[in-house]
Amino acid sequence: MAAKPKLHYPNGRGRMESVRWVLAAAGVEFDEEFLETKEQLQKLQDGNHLLFQQVPMVEIDGMKLVQTRSILHYIADKHHLFGRDLKERTLIDMYVEGTLDLLELIIMHPFLKPDDQQKEVVNMAQKAIIRYFPVFEKVLRDHGQRFLVGNQLSLADIILLQTILALEEKIPNILSAFPHLQEFTVKISNIPTIKKFLEPGSKKKPPPDDIYVRTVYNIFMP
Repeated sequence: MAAKPKLHYPNGRGRMESVRWVLAAAGVEFDEEFLETKEQLQKLQDGNHLLFQQVPMVEIDGMKLVQTRSILHYIADKHHLFGRDLKERTLIDMYVEGTLDLLELIIMHPFLKPDDQQKEVVNMAQKAIIRYFPVFEKVLRDHGQRFLVGNQLSLADIILLQTILALEEKIPNILSAFPHLQEFTVKISNIPTIKKFLEPGSKKKPPPDDIYVRTVYNIFMP
């Protein structure tokens, strides 16, 4: 029996949360080794476990994968979440790249100065409503399918749902003008593996708190 993937990252969302989402959607159980100290990171670096001296890092199939997008692509491709042909993979990749640009704003939000956090929420809302959500609303409206690409679950659906739910934590009515995205959110949330991940007690991480922010600073700041 193959070993479970092992995720190396602090105990919080950050850039590893998308990896957790995709593994969970694929029905893959995984282990986590949480980084809590600078010394733990240094040990990984000194042991040549981190290709570019950075986490996230995932041990999977005898490899130590780094770089979030590469990790996501590998897991998605392995578990048939990355399209059926080159055209579908390219569409999925475009949608994911765009969504990750928006998700990055959410990831960095708790590390802003308090005075800047509310202004950044307004900025995130504007970008979501003006730049990103209209794209996905049109895709879903025009092809009439429940998924973004190929009428089957893909990495694009998973990352978009992750991003929508994270935004709704800050802006509950963010989808008010997007009925197809509202329907999409309900449908994808009810896929059994994803529904399980969204339930209490799963390995889905809560919104970042002060403890997580301090831990990240202590590990990664000089």
